[in-house]
Amino acid sequence: MTTVRTPLPVPGAKELPDLPERHRLSVVGGLAALSLDAMASVAYGPEAIVLVLALAGGRGLGFTVPVTLAIALLLAVLTFSYRQVIAVFPGGGGAYGVAKTYFGRRASLVAAASLLVDYVLNVAVSVAAGVAALTSALPALLPYTLWLCLGVLALVTAVNLRGIASSARAFIVPTAVYVGAILLVVVAGLLRSAPATAVEHAAQARNIEGVGLLLLLRAFANGCAALTGVEAIANAVPSFRLPRVRRAQRAEVALGGLLGVMLVGIAALIEKFSIAPVGGVTVLAQVTRASLGDGPLFYVVQMSTVLLLALAANTSFGGLPVLAHLLARDNNLPHLFALQADRQVHRYGIAFLSVTAAALLIVSAGDMNMLVPLFAIGVFVGFSLSQAGMVRHWLAVRPAGWRWRAALNGFGALLTTVAAVVVMMSKFTEGGWLIAVALPLIVIAMEWVNRSYARIGDRLELGRTPLPPLPRRSLVVVPVRAVNRLACEALGAALSLGDRVVAVNIAQAGEEPEARRFVDEWECWHPDVELVQLFDGRRRLDEPLVAYLRGVSEAHVFVLIAEIEPDHSWQRMLQNQRGAVLARALRRRTDAVVCRMRFRMGGATAPAR
Repeated sequence: MTTVRTPLPVPGAKELPDLPERHRLSVVGGLAALSLDAMASVAYGPEAIVLVLALAGGRGLGFTVPVTLAIALLLAVLTFSYRQVIAVFPGGGGAYGVAKTYFGRRASLVAAASLLVDYVLNVAVSVAAGVAALTSALPALLPYTLWLCLGVLALVTAVNLRGIASSARAFIVPTAVYVGAILLVVVAGLLRSAPATAVEHAAQARNIEGVGLLLLLRAFANGCAALTGVEAIANAVPSFRLPRVRRAQRAEVALGGLLGVMLVGIAALIEKFSIAPVGGVTVLAQVTRASLGDGPLFYVVQMSTVLLLALAANTSFGGLPVLAHLLARDNNLPHLFALQADRQVHRYGIAFLSVTAAALLIVSAGDMNMLVPLFAIGVFVGFSLSQAGMVRHWLAVRPAGWRWRAALNGFGALLTTVAAVVVMMSKFTEGGWLIAVALPLIVIAMEWVNRSYARIGDRLELGRTPLPPLPRRSLVVVPVRAVNRLACEALGAALSLGDRVVAVNIAQAGEEPEARRFVDEWECWHPDVELVQLFDGRRRLDEPLVAYLRGVSEAHVFVLIAEIEPDHSWQRMLQNQRGAVLARALRRRTDAVVCRMRFRMGGATAPAR
């Protein structure tokens, strides 16, 4: 006997190239699609540092550049580390892939949970921040904040559903304008000997506390919010064109270089022009005024910032679906997250991200200040695991220069761990406790999904060769309501499927005349098929058939439910849905194989399914 086997996709197996390279990312496209979160952080990262240092007055603000340089140093370490992560883990996943390889599955789930939380929060915060900047410029739009947030989210979602390459092409120009505008602010400000406009200093009037280690650590932790998004490129390496690793590495280095220059440049201008927090005016807006004045260039910088803050959510749309795809292939998320449509689109991952971010926006009414305390906490957990994992990688592989690489990654792990602890402690009472609760709950949920798939695998005997299939005597049951062509087509199909065919008619209380008339019509038709008529005094549709199936002797039972397939979709509302009710009850309460046969009104019969 010859057996023909068709291989099925195995979770974790490498996929063959199935999409044209034009639907993937170039280096520039990768920056536009995956780095907007990090780029946009220039608008709030330096401000986060200044808000803390301003508590110590002018003396505290004098530490803006040193704190920013420490963050830039950590950025350089992270950039170099993720460049290595890209080479070692070209399948994507970033911190998840590193932790899975060097710390085991549970640690990898912690990294994955932290990234999932950060991706969702990034979308909500970015959209809310962009709309907040817009309503600050146009106060008349303030009552429509939530609707504007949901509209921007819908727009970004729609663009990403067309494919990551399409979103990259759409966002290249806004990204270029924003980067060019920020660099213009930095260069113009450094060349000026005095600010173009007067700078307000009201916030420096009082020294609430002195400069100490705790204050500097809080400023460092707050400013580390500017580093969120650095890992996104490493998470989405499969989205790049060939050679994927080289292109992703170049994009990572370009991101680190641009972000470092912009952060340090803005910090230098903050000290040069003695910028301090002022109510209703962002620090970036003050720096821009001091560098460029109040002319048209000021509004170009502001509007490009508004646009990029709104579009920064795109980083999550490029990273989370790929991460969810990897988690699903490892049986840690439902397998539907591993499905891909054309144009490299993970629709279920995009839909999940959009729905959860929309829920956060609705709960917070689009208020950025309610979401910011939750932001950037979880990502440092992923940073720390990634850095520590790379240390173990260098210790295990030991290539040329492994000592200084391991030392650099170890230093980065120390910095990110300190930042994670300080951020959690400083933001715990402001909502950070929600993240501390959410992370273990997400890990528990993924563990439950994994155990569920393991049980299914055991029952399916995955990894083992099953016994040869043997034929079994089968029964085909066909529910019939009337003697007509639909019943004829259904019985004809049933006779070709099984050894024995039984037609079942279910009669309800009060329908005795109709039941007798059906039997008379059946006997007149005489289809040479056994008829069983069931009665139910409680007018139930499913219970009589379920009870009958439980009493049959055959081990292999099919139930063939014939239904009309209307010519037009609107005609579905004319159907009584009896077939759907029966199918749902039989699948839930019996072991019968349920087939729903579509009878097309044009006369052709679709195959059973």
